[in-house]
Amino acid sequence: MKLMNKTALITGGAQGIGLSIAETFCREGAVVYIGDMNEEQGMKTAGELTAQGYKVHFLLLNVSDEASWKNGIARIQKESGGLDILVNNAGINIRKNIEEMSAEELDKMYSVNIKGPFLGTKYVIPLFKAGNGGSIINMSSVCGLIGHKFTPEAYTTTKGAVTLLTKSVASRYGQFNIRCNSIHPSTADTPLVQEMLKDPERKKERLGEVPLGRMAGLNDIAEAALYLASDEAGFINGIALPVDGGVTAC
Repeated sequence: MKLMNKTALITGGAQGIGLSIAETFCREGAVVYIGDMNEEQGMKTAGELTAQGYKVHFLLLNVSDEASWKNGIARIQKESGGLDILVNNAGINIRKNIEEMSAEELDKMYSVNIKGPFLGTKYVIPLFKAGNGGSIINMSSVCGLIGHKFTPEAYTTTKGAVTLLTKSVASRYGQFNIRCNSIHPSTADTPLVQEMLKDPERKKERLGEVPLGRMAGLNDIAEAALYLASDEAGFINGIALPVDGGVTAC
């Protein structure tokens, strides 16, 4: 098992990409904390995974709130003695273009998508320093690497910020054996996307831009996160890893 004796925190882990990462990390032996604002879904998810014999805890976490991070990390330290992996996965997308988006909506996106990973990184670094280092995995997007005409400008801005936050942390904290990498999925095959792709024109648009001709599967993204979290990636630091079927190669 690739993550045996490791403890991981996954934000936005109650469903979607975060849940798929949580399931994969559990399978590989990690103790997993699911951090999420959706308490009902988070408790349900943690309960289902615990019933399968995995070591899973739900952590009520508002990633844009500093006190929530302080309390959450203190709880993990008390219960598990430390942390080895942080996956900054929580994020939102208000699907309005730059002409339509209000300043308040922009602030909300910045608060979750940028402030969340920033605060998470801030509060896990001391734990990693006190231990043997650790792995931070930031969920960015192909929109953190390229402009994308089907994606709102605000979302692209937030994911670009995450990309360079990743590289900045990697360069400063590598000396403490703290690795920081980002994952950049193309459109992922989630229930929300499946609903969107019921429109034939939108489906043609999205599939047409992917050389491999399909959406990014949740498992594709989770397996990339597993690699970056594992000791097999022990010399991988500061990379922006596309999981996009070739979108950013075009």
